[in-house]
Amino acid sequence: MVFNAKKRLTLSAGVAMSVAALLEGCSSTPIATMPEAGTMPGGPAAPAGSPSQPVVVNANMPPPAPREFRAAWVSTVANIDWPSRSNLTTAKQQTEALAILDRAKALNLNAIVLQVRPSADAIYPSELEPWSEFLTGQQGRAPAQAWDPLQFWIEQAHARGLELHAWFNPYRARHATAKSPLAAIHIGRKQPDVVKSYGRYLWMDPGEAAASQHTLDVVLDVVRRYDIDGVHIDDYFYPYPIDTPNAAGPEGVALDASSSGGSGSGARQELEFPDQPSWQRYLLGGGTLDRANWRRQNVNSLIEAMYLGIRKEKSWVRFGISPFGIGRPDKRPAGIVGFSQYDKLYADAELWLANGWLDYLAPQLYWPVSQAPQAFDVLLDYWLAQNTRARHVWPGLYTSRIDNSAKAFAPEEIVKQIGVTRSRSGVRGHLHFSIAALMENRKGIADQLKSQTYQTAALPPATPWLGADAPAAPQAAARRESNGVALKLSASAGKPVAQYAIWSRYGTEWRFAVAPASRPVLLLADDAAGGAAQAVVVSAVDRLGNESERINVYNVRS
Repeated sequence: MVFNAKKRLTLSAGVAMSVAALLEGCSSTPIATMPEAGTMPGGPAAPAGSPSQPVVVNANMPPPAPREFRAAWVSTVANIDWPSRSNLTTAKQQTEALAILDRAKALNLNAIVLQVRPSADAIYPSELEPWSEFLTGQQGRAPAQAWDPLQFWIEQAHARGLELHAWFNPYRARHATAKSPLAAIHIGRKQPDVVKSYGRYLWMDPGEAAASQHTLDVVLDVVRRYDIDGVHIDDYFYPYPIDTPNAAGPEGVALDASSSGGSGSGARQELEFPDQPSWQRYLLGGGTLDRANWRRQNVNSLIEAMYLGIRKEKSWVRFGISPFGIGRPDKRPAGIVGFSQYDKLYADAELWLANGWLDYLAPQLYWPVSQAPQAFDVLLDYWLAQNTRARHVWPGLYTSRIDNSAKAFAPEEIVKQIGVTRSRSGVRGHLHFSIAALMENRKGIADQLKSQTYQTAALPPATPWLGADAPAAPQAAARRESNGVALKLSASAGKPVAQYAIWSRYGTEWRFAVAPASRPVLLLADDAAGGAAQAVVVSAVDRLGNESERINVYNVRS
C-alpha cells in the first residue's frame, strides 16, 4: 500500500492540535459512557448518539457518532462579520475567510451559514444581481482581481469538513447603510415598480409576482451553479414596522421586538407598507382575502415554491428558515408576550412547519432562559410542539449579545441554552449569531464552548425525508508507523460519500473524528497518555448524514 505524503493528515490524540489540521479538536470518550456535557436535569432524555446522552459500549465497537448541527451565521450586510470592511484586497478577504473557517473547525462546529445576498445583490458573480458594495465598495463593481468568493468559501469549508449553507435575504432591496447608487442590473433599476421605499430601506413588494419570481430565480441559480449544502433565509419578509420614514434603527426596527404587543395594537403610529398598487390589483382580479391574509399568502407562496424548486434541482440541498422566535399570538404558551411576526411580518412559520415546506427551522430565540415573557426554554418547547412533520428544529442563539451593553449575556447563558437544547429529544442542533463573538472570544465564550460544550466533533443529524439510503461501507487500509497508525480510506461504488466518521481507541478511551472525503489519508498519532491507537472503526457518511455500516480497520489484540 502506497500512502501519498502530500495528502496525509495527522489526527492528534491530544486536545491542543494545530487550528489548521482538518481533524483538529478530537477528544477522548470513555468506553463506558459518552460525555454528558450540557445535560439539563429534569428534561427529556436526549437520543442515543447525541453529545449529552450516556451510551453503553464495549472495547470492540464504539458508541454511535455524536450528532448535532453546530453552525454560525456569517453576515456580509454592513460588513458585520465578513469582509471586515468593503473593498479589501482579494488576499485580505481570503485571509479573513480562512480565519473564520479555521476558528469554526477549531471549535468543532460543523457548518457555516454565509450571507450571499444581503440586499438584492451578490457576493458571487451573477447575471441576475449586481456585486455587493459590502464586498467591493460600490454596488455593481466586480472585484479588482477576478475571483468567486462563494466558490472559495464552499471549497475551503468542505476541505475542513464544514457544511456551507447559502443565506439569502428574500425581499430587502437596499440596506440603510448602503452608500453607492443602485447598479443598472439591480431590480430597483430594472423593475422599479416592484420595489418600494420604506423608511431608510428599499423593499421588494411581496405582492408583486415579478419580485417573488426574481428572488426564486436568484436562489435556484445558486443551487444549480454551486455545491452548497443548504439554502437559508432569515426573518425579513414584509419589513419590521417603523413609526416614521426616518425612525428606523438597526435593520429597520424601531420597536423593541421582544416586548411589543402581540398584535401591534396600541398607541404607536406605524408607517404602512406601500403595497397599495399590488393590493388593488389583487382585489380587482377577484381576490377575496383580507389584506393581512393576502400578505401572508404572498409570503407562503414564495416559501412553498422555494422548497419545491430546491427539491427539483438538488434533492440533497436542505432548506432552512430562521424566523423571529415568538409564535403567533393565538397559539402562544401562557405568559409569553412580544412582537407578532404573524401580524407584522406576515410570516406564518407555524404553517410552514405543518406543511413540511422546510428541512430545518432555526427560530431566533434571542432571550435568556430566565426572561419569563420570552423564556428561551418555553419558546423552544413551543416550536417543538408545532413540529408535527418531524423536521429539524435548531434554534438560533444570540451569542453576539455577549457584549458590554446593558442587556449583555454572560457566556454561561449561551452554554446553558445549549444545555437546554440537548435536554430535548426533538432538538439536535443550534446556530450562533454571529461568528464575530466567537472570533473575538468575547468574555471567553469560545474557550468555554471548546472546553465544556464542544469537546468532540459531531456529525449533523440525518435528514431521512430527503433520502435515507446509506452509502456502502468504505474501503480502508491501515498500517502501523513509527508515530501512529496511518489510514487510507476510499469510497465504495454507489452513493457518493461526503465524510468519514472515525473512531479510534486508546487504552480504555474511544476518540471520535470526522474527515472530509476529499482528504482520505490521515495519521492517528500516538499520544503520551494513551500511547498508540489499539483499534480503529470507520464508516462513510453521505450529504444527508446517512451513515454506512461500520468496518473494523485496525485492531491490536492484547
